Amino acid sequence: MQDLLTSGWIVDAILVLMAAEATLLLALWLIAGRGIRPIPLLANLAAGGSLLLALRSALTGGSSSTLAVFLLLSLAAHVLDLVCRWAVRPRAPL
Repeated sequence: MQDLLTSGWIVDAILVLMAAEATLLLALWLIAGRGIRPIPLLANLAAGGSLLLALRSALTGGSSSTLAVFLLLSLAAHVLDLVCRWAVRPRAPL
């Protein structure tokens, strides 16, 4: 089990599953017109994927600058996800 973590293999496996999830959900959107809109979906998955890449970098002894880049990418994707989800509720008349 320790080797799975220190080699980063477990993170790679999770990233492959996330790619399969993205493919299935995008196909559902394109074929059936149902599900999550593509931009919010990809922003959400990019935020999580970037965090996983930061974890992989930390587990495998990557440089601190690589870790920082992945964390900044995750932040940017998270902000994009929030912008896509943000809803404005109409104000009630006073």
